[in-house]
Amino acid sequence: MIHLTSVERKASFPHARDEYPYNVPVIARLEGVRFETPVTFLVGENGSGKSTLMEMIAAGSRLPAVGVSDVERDATLASARQLARSFTFGWAKRNHRGFFLRAEDFFGFARRMDQMQQELEADLAAVDEEYAGRSEYAKGLARMPHAGELAAIRSRYGDGLDARSHGESFLALFQARFVPGGLYLLDEPEAPLSPLRQVGFLALLHEMVQREAQFIIATHSPILMAFPGATILNFDETPLRAVAWDQLEHVTITRDFLNQPGAFLANLL
Repeated sequence: MIHLTSVERKASFPHARDEYPYNVPVIARLEGVRFETPVTFLVGENGSGKSTLMEMIAAGSRLPAVGVSDVERDATLASARQLARSFTFGWAKRNHRGFFLRAEDFFGFARRMDQMQQELEADLAAVDEEYAGRSEYAKGLARMPHAGELAAIRSRYGDGLDARSHGESFLALFQARFVPGGLYLLDEPEAPLSPLRQVGFLALLHEMVQREAQFIIATHSPILMAFPGATILNFDETPLRAVAWDQLEHVTITRDFLNQPGAFLANLL
C-alpha cells in the first residue's frame, strides 16, 4: 500500500536562497518525488541530502517521532519544518499511523522509556505508603492510573529497551511500534544492527508491507537496499533518479572488498 504518493515543490520555493537546507544540491534542484512502491530507499554519501529530504517529509507528514522530542518541538528539525512549507504532499490514504525515527534518537527514547518506568514504580510505592492502613479498595483506586500506564509500557516493551543489546532493543522497538497501514520514515535503521539482524529486519519489513505499510528509508546498507521490488533513489547524482541495486557504488565497493579484501587493502594502503 502506498499512502504518501508524492512531494512536489511549490511555485513559491525560494530558488536563490543560499542557506541550509535550500542550498543542498539535491534539494535546490528537486522538482518533486513520486513514491510508487511500498518501500523506497534514499541512498547516498553523507551530506548528499537524503536525511534532509527525510526530515522534511517527516515534518510535512506530521508523524509521531520516536525520540526525545516530537517533530513539532524538536529544535534540530526547525529547518525541516521550514522546508516542508515549500512542498505539497500527495496522499492516496491519509492517516497518522506510523512514525519517524532517526537512529541517533533511539537511545534517547530508550532512556526516556526506562525513566518513565522508574517514575511510575516510584509513584506506586508512594501510593502504597500513603494508603497504608486504609482499605484495599481505596488503595486500588489510587494505584490504578499509575499501574495501568506501567502495564501498557511493559506490555509493549517488556523489561525495558535498555535491558537488551542495542540490536535486540532496536528490533524490539520496531516489533512493538509497527502497526498495519502505517507510514514509516526511518533514517539509517541499520546503525545498531549486525548483518544477521539486518536480515531479520528485512523479514519484518516484508511482513509489514504485506499488511499495507509504507516505508521510506535512508540507508547505507547494501543488505537493506536488496529488499525485493524496492525503489532506490540515488542522491549522489542530480537530478535525483532511481537506480538498480547492482549499479550502486555502495554495493560494488562492498562486493569488491568481500571478494578480495587482501588485494583491496593492498591497493588502498
